[in-house]
Amino acid sequence: MEERRRVTYKVNRNVLDEGDLDEMGEKSLTKPSLLDKIKDSASCTGPKVKNCMLGTFPVASWLPRYAFRENALGDLVSGISVGIMQLPQGMAYALLASVPPVFGLYSSFYPVLIYFIFGTSKHISIGTYAVMSVMIGGVVDRLAPDSDFEFWNNVTNNSDIDFASRDQERVRIAVAVTFISGLFQILLGLVQFGFVVTYLSEPLVRGYTTGAAIHVIVSQLKYAFGLHPKRYSGPISLIYTVVEICYLLPKTNIGTLVVSIVSIVALILAKELNAFLSKKLPVPLPMELLVIIATVVSWQVNLEERYGVDVVGTIPSGLQPPALPAMSLFGQVVGDAFALAVVGYGIAISLGRIFALKYGYKVDSNQELIALGLSNSIGGIFQCFAISCSMSRSLVQESTGGKTQVAGALSAVIILFITLWIGSLFEDLPKAGLAAIIFVNLHGMMKQFLDIPALWKSNKIDMLVWVATFILTLLLNPDLGLAAAIAFSMLTVIFRTQLPKYSLLGQVASTDIYKPVEDYDKQVPGILIFRSSATLYFANAEMYQEALGEKSGLDITKMLSIKKKLEAKRKRHEKKLAKKAKKELKKNKEPNSEHQKGIAVIDVDNDPDPSLPRAIILDLSPVNFLDTVGVKTIKSIRRDYGEIDIEVILACCQSGVVESLQAGGFFSSNVTKSCLFNSIHDAVLYCQSEKSKSRCDEECEQEVRAGIHVDRRCVHPEAKRVRKENRNDF
Repeated sequence: MEERRRVTYKVNRNVLDEGDLDEMGEKSLTKPSLLDKIKDSASCTGPKVKNCMLGTFPVASWLPRYAFRENALGDLVSGISVGIMQLPQGMAYALLASVPPVFGLYSSFYPVLIYFIFGTSKHISIGTYAVMSVMIGGVVDRLAPDSDFEFWNNVTNNSDIDFASRDQERVRIAVAVTFISGLFQILLGLVQFGFVVTYLSEPLVRGYTTGAAIHVIVSQLKYAFGLHPKRYSGPISLIYTVVEICYLLPKTNIGTLVVSIVSIVALILAKELNAFLSKKLPVPLPMELLVIIATVVSWQVNLEERYGVDVVGTIPSGLQPPALPAMSLFGQVVGDAFALAVVGYGIAISLGRIFALKYGYKVDSNQELIALGLSNSIGGIFQCFAISCSMSRSLVQESTGGKTQVAGALSAVIILFITLWIGSLFEDLPKAGLAAIIFVNLHGMMKQFLDIPALWKSNKIDMLVWVATFILTLLLNPDLGLAAAIAFSMLTVIFRTQLPKYSLLGQVASTDIYKPVEDYDKQVPGILIFRSSATLYFANAEMYQEALGEKSGLDITKMLSIKKKLEAKRKRHEKKLAKKAKKELKKNKEPNSEHQKGIAVIDVDNDPDPSLPRAIILDLSPVNFLDTVGVKTIKSIRRDYGEIDIEVILACCQSGVVESLQAGGFFSSNVTKSCLFNSIHDAVLYCQSEKSKSRCDEECEQEVRAGIHVDRRCVHPEAKRVRKENRNDF
């Protein structure tokens, strides 16, 4: 076995505290003011204007340099493949959103073109998405339930539903919530709020999408079985819906069920065939083309009239004219719109970053917010419902050779062609076939249940976030479930900062490296090095002090109490000496010179306690910020331990922490930056140096001369002499 080569280095320098580093590095004490920053950001120069324009319209930066030979064929094939997928998916997801299927085609056209101009990801497929659609469907069903459109049919002597009025109102609601969600995304993008997605961790997103996928599946069961259950909304509506469907199962339409089973089996076989022939086929076979076969069969057999199978129905040719959304609905959907804005952006940016990392380009998170916001707000004006990116279509777009946003634009052209000329050919497409497409496309999301055992092995807190998010999404529906999941995830972060791991550090032999003593068992004699794994702020400040006392074995409260008692004892002794001196003066006798000075070093032991450390070093490397409570905590620790003559040193402070200490009044004429060190090793060497000892000796001598030195461990010669005299006096 080849011996590992070791690289060595040697450094010869003085021990440096924070003040020395500031002086050596010639640290600038002046910082640009807020006014200067505003002036700099508001200044208008040629390069700034150009960068601003290219950043706002990314298409102007990449389209003029489009490599036609390298990218055109791949983008063409990819665009056609994705466009074919968009056709059935758009109509199917429109059913999820509780609007007529043709509006899914509109949502697969306008937003895609807008993203082509403003988006920065080259590979994600913008358009309808199951999770977004089911969230919109929840809003639509809540504000426009079937019961609001029931009327008595005198011909059939039964209650009936005015489907035309219902669908018209539902489209108004879907458009309004889409428009507001787009405005939210634009606003967040303009204020550079793209980092909001960082609060959506991967376990949270995957648990949420899995829970939302269950909602999608349950919502499509009525189409798969040909049932007409009641529509429920609000918390635990999923459970009510499942119970209702189970109750109605005996009324299943056999023809619809057969269509569902045949469609699902055919789609699964097509997917498996694609996987089997993936290395031989230049592009995957678009399994969505099976909808053409289903449409032809439905038309020839007349499934709707003969077997009662629900079909898509009328698909009007052409596009809808632009119209402003109904402002009267904005107040009722503003909360749902914000949830849509966050979820849609979170899914799009997560997938966009995966592709950007894979292919080596950058996705601008704030520009993505603006691009999605414009896609939704402008799309809302053209009767679209909220969109995001689809993982299945994005993977197809990548695997079929798509390399730029041109592929997305070409898919929109395919949808435009279908909408204008051949959309009516799909009017006989069974809704059960669309439900089957949704079931099969959600197969990948169901695999996310395998995250649970993997997270159990790697990180149980993340597993808890996944499971809690999944359950909350199931019970509270996707809108409230998301808010509750984010709150739960934030609580786990707070609890982790409140329950960090506290360690004492020891030196690895012959190095300047310090590791926990439970692993290396090599503590520096006379020096205690303490570290917390979390930052220090109001929520864990008290526990930080308690852990320091527990790890050091020092009951600081008890020791300070003993010191106060000794101080009181010293004062009584001084009074006794004063009375004795007065009596001697009355007798015209010379008083004892030492008693006249009133010096009293109170001791309870003859020898110093070797278990007490000479210094405590606080390793603040994990601390990335300090609030006012954190600053007061460090001041309190330094003061309390200083009163029992244990010097407290701070090590590895980040610049922001030093600034917080300075702003919080930590430094004074007595406390300077000489108690801050850039590394633990510097702090240890300082504590072991003669400089530290001489400083202690000076402090001891001053206290001895003042008659207030009560440290029973002190080996200062003057303290020893006076201690001996005081023991004789007692």
